[in-house]
Order: sequence, then structure tokens, then C-alpha cells
Amino acid sequence: MKTPPDRRYSDTHEWYLLSEGIVTMGITQYAADELTDITFVELPAVGAMVTAGDAIGEVESVKATSELFTAVSGKVVEVNTSLAERPELVNDDAFEEGWMLKIKVESKDSLKLLMDAKEYKSFTRGD
Repeated sequence: MKTPPDRRYSDTHEWYLLSEGIVTMGITQYAADELTDITFVELPAVGAMVTAGDAIGEVESVKATSELFTAVSGKVVEVNTSLAERPELVNDDAFEEGWMLKIKVESKDSLKLLMDAKEYKSFTRGD
């Protein structure tokens, strides 16, 4: 399973990539594979304020509906509008084309609490 080392990972299977005060986030390939065929993604609107620990959307699949959580607080500055027409992008390329939203973070400190790629791999294996 691909787990890029340039990101941080939550125990609810979201990934976070920080660049110049903006965090791009999505769900991991592990989560996408567990959900199977994703059919719908509900995301907050651009301009929405999100708070670390809160549910901010949903990911629906043929198998289940799963809440989308955020580990960072801030303002949503962009959403991946391609997912409205092609939610399967999350299954096909969870870490690139299947990204979900970008958040201008209030503080980068919350990212320090998340797992790195090695820790996340261990977490998903149940080590």
C-alpha cells in the first residue's frame, strides 16, 4: 500500500500535506480500499471554518457511509470539485487526484500530533 512519506496521518484515516500554511487533505488509500467503490463525497463549502476533531463531511460507498474528520482547524480555501462528478478518483488515486480539500490552518501544531508514514503503516497493520 502506498503511504507517501511527505504527509501526516490520523487514526481516522485522513492524510494531511502542509505547504505554505495550507493543508491539503483527503482519505488514505487504505481507507478508500476498505470502503470499496466510492459513490459520493460530501465536503464543506469554500469559506467554511473547520475545527480539529470535528466531522466535516461524508464519504459514501457501495459498502458504507463514513464520516470525514479534520485534525486541523482553519478556513476551507478550496475543495476538489472534480469529486462531485467523479468520486471514484478517491479510489483510483487517493493521494493525488482524489484529494478532498485545502484548509488555511490556524496553527501547524496539530499536525505534530499525527502519525508519520511509518507509524501509519504500523497502525493499519495492527502492530
